[in-house]
Amino acid sequence: MAVYFFYGEEDYNIEQEILKLKKGLDKNFLEMSFKTFDNPKFPDLISILRTQPMMFGKMLIVINCMDYFSKTFDDKEIKQIEQALEDNNENSDIVFVAQLPRGEGKKLDSRKKFFKLLSKQNVREFPVIPSYKTAELESWIIKAGKSKGIKFEKDALTSIIVQIGNNLRQIDKELDKLKLFAYPSDTITSLMVKEVCISNEDLFAFSDFLMENKLDTAVLEYRKLLETKYPLEILSTLQTMIRRWIILKAKARTSTTIELSRLTGMHEYVVKLNLQKLKNTNLKDLVKLKENLTEAEYRIKSGLSSDVEKEVENALFR
Repeated sequence: MAVYFFYGEEDYNIEQEILKLKKGLDKNFLEMSFKTFDNPKFPDLISILRTQPMMFGKMLIVINCMDYFSKTFDDKEIKQIEQALEDNNENSDIVFVAQLPRGEGKKLDSRKKFFKLLSKQNVREFPVIPSYKTAELESWIIKAGKSKGIKFEKDALTSIIVQIGNNLRQIDKELDKLKLFAYPSDTITSLMVKEVCISNEDLFAFSDFLMENKLDTAVLEYRKLLETKYPLEILSTLQTMIRRWIILKAKARTSTTIELSRLTGMHEYVVKLNLQKLKNTNLKDLVKLKENLTEAEYRIKSGLSSDVEKEVENALFR
């Protein structure tokens, strides 16, 4: 048995580590051997930790435990958790996951007894890779590309970082599209990135008209995006951008471009470009637009709306 403690803001890398562990399970019995739990109550937690694998080999249990860091376990409860971990079956792996909200600068309280208990296990922090750490981001992209059988020209790596940013999940999706676009070649060029990947500039052209209330032109730009992008992809990318724009508008007067780069995960050059373009944009309008898009995303993903394209359009233009 192994106990792991994964925490940090980079949810994509956490998911990848869990997938690696999941590969060790019998594929024929995944429903029985792979279980996830969200902040179970203390009695349920103890019961889960004492779960015995059935006849299907190894078992993997993932426990999302972020809420545990906003409460306090007493000494007796900590002792029971520790004992349950020690007594767990050798064929069971347990992963505690504390997913921190991205971009909010929050940290786990290392003084908590629960944190100290988990820190005795296989602990690993997964921070977001800042956009200004280009060498680290390039290394990640190269490694991700290698797993997909693709290589990059040097300028292509720069284009990916400037155009997409440091959102690893989005980068990974764009790499899949680039692989298909490049076939039969296995090398990605800067021109391919500009041709295939949804970019800040694509959305700025659209959002500029939207913020200026030039709705007719904005609709035309939105339709152009739909020619190559799925509505949810546009929504997801726009959500990320608007969140960053809100930070820029709220913090621009009191923060340097380097500080804004760290807060948003954007390259410093892109921060300066964004600040210039956002000069005449109202912060309240950005907040309202983000609320509309969040509601649309919820309606789509919860099945309340069957017309995805129309739902996104209504959120953008109401």
